[in-house]
Amino acid sequence: MAENKTILYALSTCSHCKSTKRLLSECNVEYDYIEVDDLEGVERKAILANIRAMNPRCSFPTVKINDTVIVGYKEKLIKEALGIKDET
Repeated sequence: MAENKTILYALSTCSHCKSTKRLLSECNVEYDYIEVDDLEGVERKAILANIRAMNPRCSFPTVKINDTVIVGYKEKLIKEALGIKDET
């Protein structure tokens, strides 16, 4: 499987964010994970600006896999973006 640059923008209390994190882990994907609600000040403002540039509604989870942005827990789309064939 090709190496993917994956970033998960999430909220610590979001069940869909937790499901997305679990899916990425189950698929043995290395990824960066940012819990936006744990950030403060300038750092939080900068991350929110980055998310809005990809996802104007700024909803969570927002997953960036290479140049593909997926908003919400969408297992099939996430696997497709990672190059993983869905066996279901």
